[in-house]
Amino acid sequence: MISDSLQMSLTVEFDDNSLLPQLFGSHNVHLARIEQTLDISLSSRGNAITIFGDNHLITLAADVLKGLYARLKDGHHMEAADVDAALRMIIAGERGRAVIMNPEAHAVHTSKRQILPRSSQQAVYVDAVDQSDLVFGLGPAGTGKTYLAVAKAVESLVKGEIDRIILSRPAVEAGEQLGFLPGDMRDKVDPYLRPLYDALHDMLPANQVAKKMENGEIEIAPLAFMRGRTLADAFVILDEAQNTTPVQMKMFLTRLGQNARMVITGDLSQIDLPSGVTSGLRDAVSRLNSVTGVSFVEFSEEDVVRHPLVARIIKAYKATDVRPESR
Repeated sequence: MISDSLQMSLTVEFDDNSLLPQLFGSHNVHLARIEQTLDISLSSRGNAITIFGDNHLITLAADVLKGLYARLKDGHHMEAADVDAALRMIIAGERGRAVIMNPEAHAVHTSKRQILPRSSQQAVYVDAVDQSDLVFGLGPAGTGKTYLAVAKAVESLVKGEIDRIILSRPAVEAGEQLGFLPGDMRDKVDPYLRPLYDALHDMLPANQVAKKMENGEIEIAPLAFMRGRTLADAFVILDEAQNTTPVQMKMFLTRLGQNARMVITGDLSQIDLPSGVTSGLRDAVSRLNSVTGVSFVEFSEEDVVRHPLVARIIKAYKATDVRPESR
């Protein structure tokens, strides 16, 4: 984003000094993140911040600062992830992607928190789940595919739009086999389903999670348990779908019943199936890409919302990945 344009300055003033410590961050860490990402310099004095740098970039920095300040005025708490999200959306606009100027318009409301999209593609994903009965969320780890799907499921349950949430995963991970794991069936499958439990506990009080699982409002089960069922009045999520076979994927997709929505998430660069076995997710994407009522949302390393290093790691692996695409 560096330009050879003339270096300029721009001053942004704020009317509530009490909000500036949050905007700046401890030891000005938020300002430092903006400086580093946009290649500009910031200088604060009183209720104003002066931005120095390329004329185009200082305008972007001003937009980020104004947007974050507006969120603080609306009563939202500020943390590093919010700064990263604002920067990510600004940069997405620079690269020709959709820019989400008002993340609150795409907010997901759960019992414990309001969840805002932290990338433009996350907002697209949330909208797709609202508008389509079947959504495929595709892309690398750390982009929020599963987390947002679970959030939308919890929101739908809290609003009474559906009667139950069904969360599923294929029990295939890096060559391990269930039969070699200790314990009974629940002990064997729980490690595969742990990320789904974690997401639920982030959105519902622990006692509500336990109660809803006990009364059947929330069900977490391996993919094999879905066979022969019709899933009606439900929000159904299949996570790690790249590790399904085409037969398993077809079985799962055809479980969809009346007043049900389904979200399929997966990363086609992380297939753990045996060599020569076709991924059911890859097969479904090729078969259903023109089917009415089905939405596909693709994430990239630019949408990773974990530690910034995660995006660079994914990009490095992608550049050197020589695994065959036929799977």
